Amino acid sequence: MGYFIEVEHTGLGKHRIITGRDAMIVEMKARVQLGEWERQYQTQCAKVAHQAKQKFDRTQRLADLAQKQEEADERTAEAQKALAEVTGLLDATLRVDDAVNWESLKNRAPFPEREPPPPIYEQYPPAPAPDAPIYQPKLGVFDKLVKSREESKWAEARGWFERDYSAWQYKVETIKTQNEGLEIEYQNRYAVWQTDKTAYEEKQSVENQAVDQRKAAYLAGDEEAIADYCETVLINSRYPESFPKDFELAYNPETKLLVVDYSLPSPDDMPKLKEVKYVKSKDALKPTDISEGEQNRNYDSALYQICLRTIHEMFEADRIGALAAVVFNGWVDSVDKSTGKQARGCVISVQAKKDEFSEFDLSKVDPKACFKALKGIGSSQLHSLTPVAPVIQMSREDKRFVSSYEVAGQLDEGFNLAAMPWEDFEHLIRELFEKEFKQNGGEVKITQASRDGGVDAVAFDPDPIRGGKIVIQSKRYTNTVGVAFVRDLYGTVMNEGATKGILVTTSDYGPDAYEFAMGKPLTLLNGGNLLHLLEKHGHKAKIDMKAAKAFLSEGK
Repeated sequence: MGYFIEVEHTGLGKHRIITGRDAMIVEMKARVQLGEWERQYQTQCAKVAHQAKQKFDRTQRLADLAQKQEEADERTAEAQKALAEVTGLLDATLRVDDAVNWESLKNRAPFPEREPPPPIYEQYPPAPAPDAPIYQPKLGVFDKLVKSREESKWAEARGWFERDYSAWQYKVETIKTQNEGLEIEYQNRYAVWQTDKTAYEEKQSVENQAVDQRKAAYLAGDEEAIADYCETVLINSRYPESFPKDFELAYNPETKLLVVDYSLPSPDDMPKLKEVKYVKSKDALKPTDISEGEQNRNYDSALYQICLRTIHEMFEADRIGALAAVVFNGWVDSVDKSTGKQARGCVISVQAKKDEFSEFDLSKVDPKACFKALKGIGSSQLHSLTPVAPVIQMSREDKRFVSSYEVAGQLDEGFNLAAMPWEDFEHLIRELFEKEFKQNGGEVKITQASRDGGVDAVAFDPDPIRGGKIVIQSKRYTNTVGVAFVRDLYGTVMNEGATKGILVTTSDYGPDAYEFAMGKPLTLLNGGNLLHLLEKHGHKAKIDMKAAKAFLSEGK
C-alpha cells in the first residue's frame, strides 16, 4: 500500500505529488519540499525587492541631482540679479518719473468688511381652511337620515379643524418670535458694521484731505511742504532690501538749497555671491563670491550712483522750481576694524546746481567721472570709508522753536489754570511734558506763540518702539472742546509726519471729539488729566471754570 501527498506553492507556481510507502516519510518529504520552495520564494522576493530598491535609488539620485542642480541654478540667477541691481542703480531711476503722484498717496480702498447679509426668515405655513376636504365629514345615507349622526360627524370634523388651527396659530407665533429675534440680531450687526464703515470712511476722508492740503501747501511754495515733498520722493525711491534707506533733509527757501544727509550701505550690505555650483563628486553646493577687487569696484560705483540718483530724483521731481541746488552728504555706519566699535562718517559729499546738472546725460555718464566733474569730495577709494568734511553741514534747528521759561514753580493750590495767560499755559504744558519725556531721554520744544491752533510744542521720544515725533497742542479753554480741534490736530499729525498727537485742555471734550479720536494716534487730556499730571510732577493747582469765565470776560 502506498501513500501520496499533493503539494504546491502558489508564489512560485510549482506543483508536485510526493509518494512513498510510509505515511510519516511522505509527510516529512512534503514538509521539506514546501520549506525549500518557501526559501526559494523568499530569496526571489528579496532579489526583486533589491532590484526595485536599486531602481528607486537610481531614480531618486537622478531626481536629487536634478533638484540640487536646479537649486544651484536658481541661486546663481538670484545672485546675478542682485549684482545687476546694484550696478544699475542709476539707470533704474532714469526709467521712471520721480515726481510725487498725489492721488496714489490717497486711500481709495473700500471698507474691507462686507455688509452683513439679511437673515433668511422662516416662512409661515398656510392656514388650515375650514372648507378643505379633510375637514368635511363623510356622510352616508344613514347619516343623512339620522340628524343626530350627521351633527355628530360635523362636530367631529370641526374639532379636527379647530385643533389644527390652534396648532397653526402656535406655529405662526413661534416663527414670528424666531424671525423677530433674527431681525434684531441682524439690525445690531448692521448697526455695528455701519458705525465701523462710517468711522473708516471718515478717517479715510481726513487722510485724503491731508494729502490735498499737503499738495496745496507744496504748490504754494510752503517751506515745510517742500521739504516734506522731497522726503516723499526719496521714500518712493526703491533700493535693494539690504540698503539702509535712511535720510534727513534741510531746505533753505531763501537760497533754494536742499541738503540731504543720506545713509549709504556699508560694504557688508552689498551682494557678493557670484554663482553657486553643484559638485557631483562631493554631493554639495559650492558658492563662489566675486573677487575682492570687484567687490570694491561695485561698492564705489554704487555710492557714486546713489549720490547722482538722489540729486536727479530731487531735480526731476521739482515741479514748482523750488530747488536751485542740492547738497548730497553720504554717511556710512560700519564697524571700525581697528577698534571693533560702531563708527559713522561722511564718505562722499557734493553740491550740484540744477542748471548745470540738467545738462548731463546720466544714461551715458561714468558715475565716478560725473561726480568728479561736479567737484565732489570723497576718497579715491570709497570702500576705505575715509571720512571727509561735508560741503555743507545740515542745520538741525527748527526755526519754529523758541526759548522756553518755567511756569510750574509759580503754581499753588489756589492758582486757577483756566484763567492763566494762554502763552504761559503753553509753556506750562511744555514744562510738564518735558518732565514726562525726560525720564526716557526725550526732549520737548515749544514753538513760536501764534494762537492759530498750530503746533504748540514738539516732543522727541527716543524710544525705538513707541517713540518718535509727537505733536502737542494746548487749549486753555472754558468751554467744551469740539471735534473741529481734534480734526485739526489729526491733520497736523499727518502733515508733520509725527507718530502721535496730544491735545491738552483745561475743560473737557464733547462725545464727537472722543469718537473721532478713537482708533487714531491721538490722546485727549482734559482738565482732570492735567491736574493729575501736575500732581505727578509735584505741583498743585485748580480749575474753576466759573471764575475763569468771569475773569476773562472782564478783560483782566
